[in-house]
Amino acid sequence: MFDLRPVGYVIGLLIAALGATMVIPYMADMLEGNGHGETFATAALVTVLTGGVIAMASANSRTGALGLQQTFLLTVGSWLVLPFFGALPFWIGAPDASYTDAFFEAMSGLTTTGSTVFTGLDEMPAGTVLWRSLLQWFGGVGIIVVAMAFLPTLKVGGMQIFRSEGFDTFGKILPRAGEIASRISVIYLTLTVLCYLGYVMVGMSSFDAVNHALTTLATGGFSNHDASFGAFRGPAEYVAAVFMILASLPFVRYVQLLAGTAQPLWRDTQIRNFLAALTVIILIMVLYRAYANGDPIFQSFRSTFFNVTSIMTGTGYASEDYQLWGHFPVTMFFLIGLIGGCAGSTCCSIKIFRFQLLFAAINEQIKRVHSPNRVFGLRYEGRPVGDDVLSSVMAFFVMFMLTLAVLAVILGMMGLDTITAISGAAAALANIGPGLGAEIGPAGNFSGLGDSTKWVLAAAMLLGRLELMAVYVLFTVTFWRR
Repeated sequence: MFDLRPVGYVIGLLIAALGATMVIPYMADMLEGNGHGETFATAALVTVLTGGVIAMASANSRTGALGLQQTFLLTVGSWLVLPFFGALPFWIGAPDASYTDAFFEAMSGLTTTGSTVFTGLDEMPAGTVLWRSLLQWFGGVGIIVVAMAFLPTLKVGGMQIFRSEGFDTFGKILPRAGEIASRISVIYLTLTVLCYLGYVMVGMSSFDAVNHALTTLATGGFSNHDASFGAFRGPAEYVAAVFMILASLPFVRYVQLLAGTAQPLWRDTQIRNFLAALTVIILIMVLYRAYANGDPIFQSFRSTFFNVTSIMTGTGYASEDYQLWGHFPVTMFFLIGLIGGCAGSTCCSIKIFRFQLLFAAINEQIKRVHSPNRVFGLRYEGRPVGDDVLSSVMAFFVMFMLTLAVLAVILGMMGLDTITAISGAAAALANIGPGLGAEIGPAGNFSGLGDSTKWVLAAAMLLGRLELMAVYVLFTVTFWRR
């Protein structure tokens, strides 16, 4: 049996660090003078003490190197445990939610899903809405580090193809992850500040700009208004769309750009395909609205650009109820949410690079049919693609669709109608945010669902954020025998 104490040490430190950040919403409540500051003081004390005790109990066993099983457990354990503590302020203070609702909101925040069970956001204490935004911001930078440092090492869903770019961390997780996090954090923080300034320049209040800058860069979609981005129609939609796109690009390219190498950014086929797909979908949607609904092209372009970008990147903002645009746009919004952005970004869902490899593999098989004696070699970014990468990608596609189907069936058995069950499963698994239908669509939220349904959806958020296989492997007998 492998030693779990190194895993406990790192998770304990992460819990304590999360507790320490609760001082930020505490200060926001104190400045507002709303009397809710004690909530965060209490939650911070419990979280820091618990994390500290776990870390100290495990400290004498840390080695700075983790085995394969320990790396899997650290990756999954961190994202499973942190929401339990992130939920405390919602549970013991405003909005005085049940623990189920508090955990759902915290999991939705840290996984940058953006589905919410809270209403009355406009009247909530400043600390509470700021904490929701901070959870998404922490989750955004956290998933970048996981995607660059951990998933390539664990060979999850074809991510090993990025192992050389995401830094080789196997056997030395702690020091290398710190190095990665420091570089990424500077870029992430800089983009957040620029997004904040952009929002202020187009008329947002400072508090609104802070909250939306945090959740835009995380491609999370939490807003401090019940109307979401419907409260800021106009130039703010363009600012949001630009920064959602920037957050959807591989952050390793920003690292290379700051190092003086811009060429990888321009040559990355993943970036080019993402931008091309986004452009084509926006144009199709604008033309459809003009033809079917008679919407003026230039007037509808802004809302189409914003909402399509929001859903495709998995951010989940909504500036209006796009279900009113017609049946075709509703279908398109469901499908584009399953595309996602680039690997190594804050984005979610299947990711562009997997579609690239899928279509390349299909094309190769078609060529083999009419040229059976010809030798073919699948390549990505000029590099040959090994069988392990291709099989990993195909396994991810199969497991994603199978998991989506199982989740939809389970939600249907819990009493949800077909549209709500299927779109809710997709929204959680792909970390999109809103689903479809009157209840969980862009004009609704998840508050009316039953507790058991919310726990299922929270589990789906975790599965999707860690790209399925990192979680599923923990349920295999061979994993624990090795």
